[in-house]
Amino acid sequence: MEAYCVKCKKKQEMKDAQKEKMKNGRDAMKGKCPACGTGMYRILGK
Repeated sequence: MEAYCVKCKKKQEMKDAQKEKMKNGRDAMKGKCPACGTGMYRILGK
């Protein structure tokens, strides 16, 4: 899963990505940036 890293300022392939459900019921992917280790989050479509 690819997501935008705000620290590297570019799209990266997420490491240790896990699917989770947000409070509003939508799905999202949560993981870490492979380059800098910053937390990454991507909201998925319906």
